[in-house]
Formats: sequence, C-alpha cells, structure tokens
Amino acid sequence: MEHQIFSKFVRFIEARLSPGGEFGLHLTAGLALLVAAAAVFGDLAEDVMGKEAITVLDMQVAHWFHAHAFEPLTSFMLGVSLAHTGYGMVVLMAALGWYFWRVQARYWLLALLVAVPSGALLNVALKYHFQRARPAFDEPLVSLMTYSFPSGHTSAATLFYGLLASYLVIARPHWHVRLGTALGCALMVLLVALSRVYLGAHYLSDVLAAMAESVAWLAVCITAISTLRRRREARTL
Repeated sequence: MEHQIFSKFVRFIEARLSPGGEFGLHLTAGLALLVAAAAVFGDLAEDVMGKEAITVLDMQVAHWFHAHAFEPLTSFMLGVSLAHTGYGMVVLMAALGWYFWRVQARYWLLALLVAVPSGALLNVALKYHFQRARPAFDEPLVSLMTYSFPSGHTSAATLFYGLLASYLVIARPHWHVRLGTALGCALMVLLVALSRVYLGAHYLSDVLAAMAESVAWLAVCITAISTLRRRREARTL
C-alpha cells in the first residue's frame, strides 16, 4: 500500500516536471512564478502601508533624483514615459499584435490581448485600494492627481515586454538571441521604471511593486493560455 502511494506521488511529480502534457512543466513553472511574485508584492504592500523602512528609502531616492535632474536627461525620461502611456501602449500592442497575426501565433496574440488590458485594470483597482499619494515637490517635473502605488507605466511595460521576452525565448532557437532579447526587454522595463522615479511621479517601492504585480499576472495569463492550447492540441490527437 505504501509502495503504491509512493509510486503515485512519484508519477505526479514527474508529470508536473514534464515538458509535455496539459499540466506539465509549464503549469508548475507558472504557479511557482505566480507565488513568488505575489509574495514580493504582498511584502512591499505591507511595508508601504505600515510605513516601514522602505518608505524612508523611498523619500531619500525621490528627493535625490529631483535634486539631480538635468537636461537633456529630463527630456529623454519624459519621452520614455510618454511612449508608455495609454496611447503609447496601444501603438506598441497594435504593432506586436500585427506581428503575431502575421506569423500566425494565435495563442500569443490572445495572451497579448488578455494580459495587458486586464493587467491595466488590475493596476487601477490596486491604486484605489491602497490610495497612496504621489511624491510631492515644490517644483515638480510632472504633476498627476491619481494614486501612486503601484506604478501604472511600470506595470504596463512589465506586461508588454515580459510577454514579448517570453515569446522570443520560446520562438528563437539560438541561445544568444534568447539571452539578448530577454536582457533587452528587461532593460526596457527598468528604463520605464527609472523614468517614473526620476520624474518624481512614483516612489521606488511603487515601481518595484508594479513589476511584481505584473509578473504575477503575466504568469497567470500565459499559463492559462498555454494550458488552453495544450488541451486543445491533446483533443486533436
């Protein structure tokens, strides 16, 4: 009896770590990433709402960047930020969506159409839940009346470039191309996050929480759509 239970447990673990199958390695990796990212977001939210040490660091970083702002860097950061507003993200999504359509990557197109807009709605809901005020300066570089935690620009960038990196890592056979595209996408997310902190629109913890939030949501969306694809493929066999 114990041997049978152990054998079933081993088969279960092997199935969860198998690259194939409806509920194999992709589901295990997705759930692990979801749990880890959600835990990071939860810790950041708890520390921010409890006014822990990170809020002191937030103020120090915000005032340092504000005191050291200079041209042409300020204009460059404004450009980066503007490119990832709602209108900018629509243009980026349209371009990537057209590419997915052209190469017949239907499930990736579905992931794009689901993950980024729904992630934006999730971000708005979280902003109104936490209702954290934005950084305040006597002479601000940007003035916004919405809430600060977590960063919407950083969230959208993480969702978009995270999905793009996931696709390229899977679709490109050469490891150096995979590594280069993954690093490029990661740098774009960091650049958008930096622009929001530099411009005084967000605190450091705002952009970190946005990354964690969006990684968790992206894991949900990609894993769900990947599972859907595998289930449909299994039915056709």
